[in-house]
Amino acid sequence: MRLDGKVAIVTGGGGGIGSAVAAGLAEEGARVWVADIAMDAASRVATQIGPRAQAIELDVVDLSSILKIVRTVDESEGGIDILVNCAGVYGTAPWLQITKESHDRIFAVNTRGLLLMTQAVSAVMIIRDKGGAIVNIASGAGRRGNPTSVSYSASKAAVISLTQSAASALAPHRIRVNAIAPGPVDTPMWGSVLAHRSALDNVSKEMIEQAMAERIPLGRISMPSEHVGAIIYLVSDAGSYVTGQTLNIDGGMFMN
Repeated sequence: MRLDGKVAIVTGGGGGIGSAVAAGLAEEGARVWVADIAMDAASRVATQIGPRAQAIELDVVDLSSILKIVRTVDESEGGIDILVNCAGVYGTAPWLQITKESHDRIFAVNTRGLLLMTQAVSAVMIIRDKGGAIVNIASGAGRRGNPTSVSYSASKAAVISLTQSAASALAPHRIRVNAIAPGPVDTPMWGSVLAHRSALDNVSKEMIEQAMAERIPLGRISMPSEHVGAIIYLVSDAGSYVTGQTLNIDGGMFMN
């Protein structure tokens, strides 16, 4: 059990990639705090995982909420070893229909919330002086702009840059910061993507998904569980010399 005795927080742990990550970390021995704005979902995931998991409510847009849960976990566990920033929202609109409100909301969750959560947890890690590991969920969308998901793509490009900056800032404290960049993943967010694209393009969701799968060298959309192994590698001793990297997990869409 590679993470035995470690304490982890997973934001957005109530569903999608986050719930799979929470379960995977617990299976490797970590004590996992499943943090989500949807407390019912977080509680359901924690119950499914069992005694190694605890649900806690978190709104990454609210700094007071971030500081409260970081303080709660730190005081309850005597420190925090791992943070996985999975909380995120998606949005799509044609270029001329992007609004200030939608753009600000996407950046508030995907970028600012991730920054503030990372800052708060790393402050605790520095005080405890035991090092740590942080993984951010970026996206293949952050590798290349998209005319109908401009704000989302930009927010995930910012996550890649924030990962590099945080890795540089925190390396002297033995805190490693990395990211993964998934391609399409079979989650409720992907269902939302398909619905939006279907409405914009007046094409069925099935046709959009088939076209996307055909663009992926491995020929299919991924499952949330297929992203867990890479995250465990990045937060465990197996990845002890890896920091500042963003690993593509996209079936070969981006080969770099």
